[in-house]
Amino acid sequence: MAEQHDADREPQPIDEEAAWAAIVAGYGEEPADPPGAKPFRSVEDLALLEDETEGKPPAEPPARPLGGSVTFAPGVGGGPRDYRVAEPDGGAAGEEQDEGDEGHFVPPEPPPLPEADVTAKFAWLAVIGGPVLMLVAVLLQWDMTWWLTTLCIGGFLGGFATLVARMSSGDDDYDDPGRGAVV
Repeated sequence: MAEQHDADREPQPIDEEAAWAAIVAGYGEEPADPPGAKPFRSVEDLALLEDETEGKPPAEPPARPLGGSVTFAPGVGGGPRDYRVAEPDGGAAGEEQDEGDEGHFVPPEPPPLPEADVTAKFAWLAVIGGPVLMLVAVLLQWDMTWWLTTLCIGGFLGGFATLVARMSSGDDDYDDPGRGAVV
């Protein structure tokens, strides 16, 4: 029923001049805080408890020169260009730092690779050795006899098939690849 009354009414004309005058008159003024809002606390007072700052008036932010487009919180130094690198304090874990060492992260030595079994070694030899033998035969212009061709191509295919057949999925109870993250 309220919809019918709204549709029957004519829209009221908006006095644009009065609206702009109200906007211009209120420009630059900060609206009053809503009831129950806590006053602004300066950076120096953030470490204090709530009761210790109740009696003090909020600190005024320092005046910034005109022309800056980025405003930082009060108490925070200028900006990213004011960053200073901290001096090293003698190294991590009591180690002395070299003159050339600037405190960069040095990863630990990786664990050694596991020893391959004989089958895996022969499979890799066939996968790599087959094409290399064919390349050597072409470069040295050897006659490509049936046994040389069979050795090169057969060795590559056999070694590749052996390596693929011996691959393990690593997770025996992995039955649904689309199940997403498991927590």
